[in-house]
Amino acid sequence: MATQVSPTVNGPRHSLFLKTAVALQTLTIFLQAVSAGLLLTSAYGEALHSAGARVMYGAAMLYVLAAVLAWKPGGGSLRSVWHASGFLALASAQVLLGIAHVPSLHVPLGVLMFGLSALALVHRRSPAMCRTTAGDDEALT
Repeated sequence: MATQVSPTVNGPRHSLFLKTAVALQTLTIFLQAVSAGLLLTSAYGEALHSAGARVMYGAAMLYVLAAVLAWKPGGGSLRSVWHASGFLALASAQVLLGIAHVPSLHVPLGVLMFGLSALALVHRRSPAMCRTTAGDDEALT
C-alpha cells in the first residue's frame, strides 16, 4: 500500500527557502549598487563589482531553483516560477550590458531590478498586503 504525501507538507520549508532566496537576491543587488559607487572612486571597485555580478547572477539562479521547488513538490504557485525566470532574464541582460560597457542602459536596469526584487521581497514577507478581495474591486467600480 502506497502512502501519498500531501502537497502542503513541504510547503513551509520551500516557502522559507523562496523567501531566503529573494532576500539574498535583493541584498546582492543592493551590494552591486554600492560596488558600482566604489567602481567610480577606488582602484579595487572594478574587481569588487565584477565579483558581485557573479554572485548576483548566482542569486538569481537560486531564486529560480527556489521557485521551482516551491511550485512543483511544495504545491506553490506557478507565478513565482515566472517571476523568477523573468528576473533571471533581466539579470542576463544586466550582465551583458555591463560587459558591453553600456551604462546608459546598465544603470537604469539595475535600479529597476532592485525595485522589482524589493517588491518581490515585500510580497513574500507579507502576502496579505498584496492580495485584493473581490469586494474591494467591486467597491472601486
